[in-house]
Amino acid sequence: MKSDFKFSNLCGTVYKQGNLIFTPDGNSILSPVGNRLTVFDLVNNKATTFPYENRKNIDRIALSPNSTLLISVDEDGRAILVNYHRQVVLHHFNFKAKVHDIQFSPDGKYFAATHGKQIQVWKTPGFHREFQPIVLHRRYTGHFDDVISISWAPDSKFFVTTSKDMSARIYSVNPIEGFVPFTLSGHRDSVIGAWFTQEQNALYTVSKDGALFEWRYQSIAPKTQQDENDDVGNDNSMEIDEVPRRWTAVQRHFFYQDHAKVVCAAYHASSSMMVVGFSNGVFGIWELPTFNNIHTLSISQKKIDSVAINRTGEWLAFGASKLGQLLVWEWQSESYVLKQQGHFYDMNCLSYSSDGQSVVTGGDDGKVKVWNTISGFCFVTFSDHTSRITATEFAKNGQIVFSASLDGTVRAFDLVRYRNFRTFTSPTPVQFSSLAVDPSGEIVCAGSQNTFEIFVWSVQTGKLLDILAGHTAPISGLAFSPTANFLASCSWDRTIRTWDVFGRGKSVESFTHMSEVLALAFRPDGKELCGSTLDGQLSFWNVDDALQTGTIDGRRDISGGRKAEDKVTAENSTSGKHFNSLCYTADGTCIIGGGNSKYVCIYDIKSTILVKKWIISKNLSFDGTLEFLNSKNMTEAGAMDLIDDDDDYSDLEDRRDNALPGTKDLSKRNVRPEIRTKAVRFSPTGRSWAAASTEGLLIYSLDDTLMFDPFDLEIDITPETILETLDERDYLKALVMAFRLNERQYIQRCYEAIPPTDVKLVARQLPTKYLERLMKFIASYMEDSPHLEFHLIWCTNLLVSHGKYLKDHSGEFLTVFRGLQKGVGKLHEDLAKVCNDNTYTLEYLLSQAEKN
Repeated sequence: MKSDFKFSNLCGTVYKQGNLIFTPDGNSILSPVGNRLTVFDLVNNKATTFPYENRKNIDRIALSPNSTLLISVDEDGRAILVNYHRQVVLHHFNFKAKVHDIQFSPDGKYFAATHGKQIQVWKTPGFHREFQPIVLHRRYTGHFDDVISISWAPDSKFFVTTSKDMSARIYSVNPIEGFVPFTLSGHRDSVIGAWFTQEQNALYTVSKDGALFEWRYQSIAPKTQQDENDDVGNDNSMEIDEVPRRWTAVQRHFFYQDHAKVVCAAYHASSSMMVVGFSNGVFGIWELPTFNNIHTLSISQKKIDSVAINRTGEWLAFGASKLGQLLVWEWQSESYVLKQQGHFYDMNCLSYSSDGQSVVTGGDDGKVKVWNTISGFCFVTFSDHTSRITATEFAKNGQIVFSASLDGTVRAFDLVRYRNFRTFTSPTPVQFSSLAVDPSGEIVCAGSQNTFEIFVWSVQTGKLLDILAGHTAPISGLAFSPTANFLASCSWDRTIRTWDVFGRGKSVESFTHMSEVLALAFRPDGKELCGSTLDGQLSFWNVDDALQTGTIDGRRDISGGRKAEDKVTAENSTSGKHFNSLCYTADGTCIIGGGNSKYVCIYDIKSTILVKKWIISKNLSFDGTLEFLNSKNMTEAGAMDLIDDDDDYSDLEDRRDNALPGTKDLSKRNVRPEIRTKAVRFSPTGRSWAAASTEGLLIYSLDDTLMFDPFDLEIDITPETILETLDERDYLKALVMAFRLNERQYIQRCYEAIPPTDVKLVARQLPTKYLERLMKFIASYMEDSPHLEFHLIWCTNLLVSHGKYLKDHSGEFLTVFRGLQKGVGKLHEDLAKVCNDNTYTLEYLLSQAEKN
């Protein structure tokens, strides 16, 4: 069992806070997701999360004009300099103050950052090794309150800043003789942003109260004319260079959006287009300088926190942090390019499809979302439930999703027509806390947490078949045996029970534990059962003999993290020292578990030792991340992290409470979210595992590209000899040598060099010890290669030539089979989509061929 799982992707969270930026080519957008950064490729429809983490939630990001350097700054002003293409951290830096904005100059030589009432301009580091990569160029002062935004002129010689002191100021990067920084005043509220036009002869400023001012650099007309009797040669005229000039407000416009405040704005210089986002979820597009309203649309129920425009001005990106929404809008065609939203509250449960391509999640917001593990996007959301989702499961065929909720219903969703086609209810209202679907997909069971009963329904008819009673406490977990037709349930009454759901002839077995049972899981062969108890123990049971075969004490492994209000240390705390979710690996040799802490542990069952422990997040914005608390952060009023010292609610409308008397909105409390893992699941292919956590849906996968793992390597096997053998058309020998060297590029080269007519012969003569490696390579290469028929020819010939061996060793090749099933299923979906989109074109071509 390999344990070198690396962080692969983050789903379930698309936008948390901060600003959005497009890449210079305009095809991708960067979005902060907590203390990580996700890149959404809008052309290839794929989302990728960077592997590095900031200390806290990212507040501002900036990308250099040539898209080589990326700077991400968290809430405390700690920054990370990253090589964007390689996704490697180059340097850590602390601005020692909250950064409201950071921008690279258009030429890429400098970047400017706000620092309280000041502005700092830094030199952009180069690509050679430097003792101090980031050097301060100059510090600028002049504002009387915090600086909000920075915007550079197109020539990179000037930049304009806006502040909460209701003014904007123009600075020069380098000292210019005779130049004095200009102050633009006249607004009656905080200035959100200011931008130069492309010709730099005009400037636009937008304030929070909805005012837009147009400023132009004009000459000052003389107040008095000279007398006609004055000497014409001496004082009659003034040279053009000596005419005094200043910035003057020539136009004043106002946005009238039902008393809504301006939250964010962006300006596209080449098309003179202004996009403004308001606090009521409405955005508008205005053409300048005529101030014509091109478009207005309501896209969110909450305020729009960030807006960005791509290079061509065709796509607009919007982020709403209250609901976690990210939208990309093509305003000319009035259509969505991207529309994603994560779970509004915590993510409680997850389940993999049988091919490992999809993951279904359920959250506290009552929504069921299905995510594609390859692209990282959510492709369907079901909002039929009215309360918290407690469990989700895929049917074995992968086309049906089941979900259980506290609203007293179990629902079945069709992933072909995207609809809720079955709703299962109980005779009396109960709250369902667990769910299980039998391997055939004909029976669905759900356990209640208030009546302590298990309800059994038929999926075909939707009728209630049976009610299983016997537990004396809330039921915490259900699971069907993968091979036998019986059900296992665990409960807070310290027992695990097995039920014969179909025959009712077998007596109910009861496995007694020393503490409350929180979770259970079957081994893939169905012969072993594992249960997790409140005291941190993992108990393993032989299902046939009803005997306990072993235990693992995981209290010390899973415990960790001290909350800000904890009176005792993390080591002495009793909370969070148990597993609330378990899952066996695909081969059944290890088990993975997660709980109310920042750790996820994987154990080897045979030796009962800890194989590896992962930290799901190092985000200090979450509670329970630190092992030790600093006493200087504790005050008489409580922890400093829980005291709201932000002045964003300084306005009267933000502080006004419009709630009815006697009501209290608990969501408005300043409570830090607690880091924990609600569910962990291994992919059926065994190549990855996922965790539903406070951060989102974290996916960890095996990284084989960076690992040198030779197999039967000899001194005469080199890249040169492999290529020589390939040139001699000894395909089998070259392929075997490539596998022994285990360099993917040479394996791929030998694989593709084999003619389709010789595949049958090579597959028949391939030694069986290389069979697993070749099938794994084909399964992984299918996702990136366009050679559809070539892959299918290989799969067919391998299965035909080595069918008996594969059948006798089906347990060893289980993960390989599922990987091939995933790859073939993906090819089938892509090909079916292309064919369906071109049905009429194909019919027309065939009809024309018949005529000719």
